[in-house]
Order: sequence, then structure tokens, then C-alpha cells
Amino acid sequence: MTAAPPAPSRMPSQAHAVRDAAELRGAARQRLLWSYGIGDAGTGMTASLIGFYLFVFYTSAAGLPAWLAGAVLMVGRLWDGINDPLIGWLSDKTHTRWGPRLPWIFASAVPLGITMAAMWWVPPGNQWVKFIVFILISAVAQSFYTAVNLPYTALAAELTGNVALRTRLNTARFTGSIIATLVGVVLGGLLLQDHSKAGRFLQVGILAGGIVTVSTLLCGWGLAPVALHCQRPQRQKGTTRRLLGRVWSNGRFLRVIGLYLLLWCGLQIMQTAALIYLPVVLRLPQSWSNWILLPFIVSTLAGLWIWNGVSRYSGRVRALQLGSWLWIGACALAMVLPPLNPDVAPIGSPGNSLRLGLLILTIVLAGLGASTAYLIPWSLLPDAIDADPEKPAGQYSAWMVLGQKLCISVALFLFGNLLSLSGYQAALLGDQPLSAVVAIRLSMGVIPATLVVLGLVVMRRWPHRPPQP
Repeated sequence: MTAAPPAPSRMPSQAHAVRDAAELRGAARQRLLWSYGIGDAGTGMTASLIGFYLFVFYTSAAGLPAWLAGAVLMVGRLWDGINDPLIGWLSDKTHTRWGPRLPWIFASAVPLGITMAAMWWVPPGNQWVKFIVFILISAVAQSFYTAVNLPYTALAAELTGNVALRTRLNTARFTGSIIATLVGVVLGGLLLQDHSKAGRFLQVGILAGGIVTVSTLLCGWGLAPVALHCQRPQRQKGTTRRLLGRVWSNGRFLRVIGLYLLLWCGLQIMQTAALIYLPVVLRLPQSWSNWILLPFIVSTLAGLWIWNGVSRYSGRVRALQLGSWLWIGACALAMVLPPLNPDVAPIGSPGNSLRLGLLILTIVLAGLGASTAYLIPWSLLPDAIDADPEKPAGQYSAWMVLGQKLCISVALFLFGNLLSLSGYQAALLGDQPLSAVVAIRLSMGVIPATLVVLGLVVMRRWPHRPPQP
């Protein structure tokens, strides 16, 4: 990487020396937004498939007990305790003519697609052989995921110092992610109607792996003209302990990561429990359960743009508050929704139609509220980075990603153990004991609602920053 990259032939000349993307106008600005939006499409799809289906894949297709499936999700990501800070530090230290972030994105795109596909393969052997293989594949896949996603997320703070454009970049990012999630849900609905068929999961994994590779390469190509000249991390001196101490003494960052972990743990528990909650608790047919997730994805996408507008005119914390109360309301409804009559089609009677309508309303409210978990913490992170004179965006992004993975892994491990202790068995389908039904309802209602409330408490005194054009 000693030679300068060739200048893109179709990029307007103003982009070649742009230091802050807020200076871009017209086609150059649109290319920036589209490229940044595409960057989280593939990784967002794979992350959502993991969130919705991986626990089900381990229990129904691979035959692991719920507690062991939860252990795979937790233990397989403990490598990220080293992986994320290491890649964040190395990314900040990378000095090339391509900048610190693009080499990581381009080099990891193809391996990421291959390993993400491999996550959905069932190895031969007993449950302990599968347990070990699943952990190894997960660790490698998560390493490449970090090598792409962490430098990519760090760019949001480096491309511009403008608050409104940073929020707009994150809106574009999660718009791409949620649209890709929608595609993933459609694939799941078409190919995963029977959760016991391991080959179907592998087909979905291969398709998702191809999409993540192509979208990552397109993102790097689209961002290259601006990323070559944008803000870069200051050269950091001193011991690793000092550098880490500085990160963890940043009060704004501690509040941002606290908010992020609380919201994402609540969201991940609900996503994982949803495909069990729908057929087991609400007695919705399995063929409907996959498709009923579509209103959640669509409403989450709509919520991104609603809260982007609210953030611009009333502030990001106000958007968080409004969205959180919608989310909490959805959790309350999930606790009391009556089950459908399994002897009648979901729309085969007025009673079932009413219950289905209430379910869709709950899903829509949850999607509108949960979109704040995507948008708000990442739009606040650049403020925390700006509070650090050296602005090591890679390190701060690494701790956000690491915290998310570890927190989610622990949450899913506890969720798996909660189901096992409650008597849940995947083979029983809808004939679960009452204790299992109560545990599933708590995972859709009280538990995530409590986490969202704690997130609001964390952000009580966030310093106001006037909206920027």
C-alpha cells in the first residue's frame, strides 16, 4: 500500500480534497450517503439473521438443548473481548495512503462472506462436537465482522464534524441495515418454514454471505474519495493503560455505551424470544410466525426517519424519550395479548382477527420504539469522541461494538438458561408448561421494558447541543 490509489473517474472534483463531508453538495453528497447506507446492509442482514434465527437454528436444526445453545452464543463471542479493542487500536494505528479504515474494509469483505455462511452449517458428531465447532466458526466470523464493521462505524465521526450530517449518515446506515433485514426476513419466510431442516438454514447463510461481501466492497468504493482526505486519528503516545484509562474517563462515552447496551440487550432478547413467543404463546401457525416479523421491520425503518426528523428539530434525547415510551407500551401489550384459537385460521374468525390485529399493533409500536436503539446511541457517539482531544474513533467504536456483543451474549445465555429452568423444550412445540409460557412473556415484556427505562435514566442529564443545518 505504498502507491496512491487512482482517483475515481466520476466523482466531482470538489470531493478530491474535501476534509469535512458537510462541504459536499449534489451528486457527491448523495454518493456519500448511499455508500454509507450500503455499508451496513450486508452486515445488518447477517446480524439480524443471527438475532432472529441462530438460537432457533442451534436448538431446532442442530438439536442442542436451550442452555447449551445460549452458551454457544456467549462463549463464541468472548473472543471479542480481545478482538474488538485490538482491531480498534490497530485501525487507529493504520497509516496508509488509503487512510486508516479502507484497507480493513476491502481486505475483510470476502472472508467475512465465507465465514458468515459457514455459521449455518451443522457439523457431524454429538452435541459437544457441534458445540465446539459452532464456537470456532463463530469466533472466526465475528473477527472478520469486526474487521469490516468497526472501521466502517468509526468513519461516521471522521467524515464530518456536523451533527446533523452525522445523524443523517447514521440514518442512512440503519436504513440500509433495516432494508437488508427486511430482505432477510423474506428469505427466512420463504426458506425457513420448517426450522428443523438444516439445509434450508445453510441456503440462507450462503445468500447472506454473498450479499455481505458485495455490499461491503461497494461501500468501500463509494466512500473512498472522501475517506482518503477526512479527519484521521491523532498519533497517540503513551502506554496502553493510559489510552484505555482516557477512554473510560470520558463521561459522555460511558453514558452513550450504557444507553447502547441497555437498549440493545432489550432488543436482542425480544428478537430471539419472538420466534418462540408467536407460535408457543400466541398460538400463531409457524408459517405465519416468520412473515409476521415484516411489520416490525417496516415500522423500524419508518421510525428511523421519524426520529431523524425529531432529532433535527427537538434534539436526539427528546427523540429517544418519545421512542422509548412507545417501546415500553409495546412491551406492556406483549405481556397481556391473548392467544389465538389454534383450531381456526388466524383470520378465520372475528375473535382471531381481532387478536391478530392487536398483535400487529404491538409489533408496529415495538418497531417504532426500537428504532431508537439503532439511531440514537450511534448519533451520540461522535459527541463523545469530540470530547477527547486525540479523537481515536477506532477505540471508541471498538468499545461500543465489544460492549454490544458481550452484553448480548450474556443476555442470550441467561435467556437460554431461563427457558431451560422454566421447562421449555423445542420438541414440544406449542405444548409447553405454564412456567415456560410465563418466562417467554417476561422476555417479551417486563425484561426489555425494564432495560429501556434504565436507558432513559442513564441519559437524564445529557448536555444539550443545538441542532445544526
